[in-house]
Amino acid sequence: MRNHIPDRKCGRVLILVMDGVGVGELPDAEDFGDTGSCTLGNMAEAVGGLNLPHLGALGLGNIIPLLGVPPVDKPLAAYGKMAMQSPGKDSTGGHWEMMGLTLQTPFPTYPNGFPSDVIIPFEERIGRKTLGNKAASGTEIIKELGLEHLETGFPIVYTSADSVFQIAAHEKVIPVPELYRICKTARELLTGRHAVGRVIARPFLGEPGSFWRTPRRHDFSLTPPGSTLFNSLSGSGYQVVAVGKVNDIFAGSGVTSSIPAAGNREIFLRAVDAFKKLDRGLVFATLVDFDTLYGHRNDVKGFAKALEEFDSWLPALLSELRQGDLVVFTADHGCDPSTPSTDHSREYVPLLIAGPGVRPSFLGVRSTMADLGATLAALFGVEQGDGTPIQGILEKGKVITD
Repeated sequence: MRNHIPDRKCGRVLILVMDGVGVGELPDAEDFGDTGSCTLGNMAEAVGGLNLPHLGALGLGNIIPLLGVPPVDKPLAAYGKMAMQSPGKDSTGGHWEMMGLTLQTPFPTYPNGFPSDVIIPFEERIGRKTLGNKAASGTEIIKELGLEHLETGFPIVYTSADSVFQIAAHEKVIPVPELYRICKTARELLTGRHAVGRVIARPFLGEPGSFWRTPRRHDFSLTPPGSTLFNSLSGSGYQVVAVGKVNDIFAGSGVTSSIPAAGNREIFLRAVDAFKKLDRGLVFATLVDFDTLYGHRNDVKGFAKALEEFDSWLPALLSELRQGDLVVFTADHGCDPSTPSTDHSREYVPLLIAGPGVRPSFLGVRSTMADLGATLAALFGVEQGDGTPIQGILEKGKVITD
């Protein structure tokens, strides 16, 4: 047992990030073209109401007006919402900020494609020309350029409103290991003013007219430029378990164990299994389907159905909680499927903190997502990064001791 943190207030924490599930535009949303965005609220209106009884009981409907999810008199969780201070609306910045590392300058973006001082050295290093080099939907660009890719063997390079350098290739033309090698080359080149947040491998299969992306996507992220809660926890002997793409987002920094998983169901099940096996520490999982399958494709009904499925899984998790456990439900940004844009949206994110020792209360509107990391650092008794700990979450006497 660990005895050098005698006032530790929690033993096990599970963070479940509902990727893209924002709860309303931030004050500067207009600067990002996101005026009127409210992923959760607009979706609920569009489908005539959401059926989320378990998230509703925790207090989701107390955060914002939500058709089908009314506020409850006695929520089971502490609830509120958080603003993103980092200048952007991307997954990397959102994840880093909630773990205590706030970006001061935005990652570079390329709405008009990558300049010649990026593309030419990249093509020289990989020994191939490239196709595309523009901002585009991933599914649309393989429809547009997939046949030419099959004929030439040239990888498809594209970006989005986020700071990403994406490389799509048919697995029978460029095998996945080779695609990963190409992505690593791009990651090595994209430094300094071109240090994009992520280089993403986007393998696909199929024939012209019926291409489909395979689950062997892989993200090659920048290493966080400073310490996060992951580093504080692992450096103090706690376990930090990253499920799914989380290890990639943090480039493995501070992670003690990584569990691969794809799709909401598998990610959730593996996260819960890891949480059950956890001794002391953190399990962090991001449920990606909300964003990748529905938000970016403006699929309002699919998004709503996925949320309702996720809600139906929660009783099995919540029944496993023991004294000293916390489960956090939040998001990393918005991705409103009801707007014309297919990109992320600059929004507040929800915050629900549940557990046997939690005092149900309104946590307010937090000025930064880093308050979550600061709160957990205080409860674990480790060094904190940016943000301010939220006071009064735990009931008196709910302290874990060795």
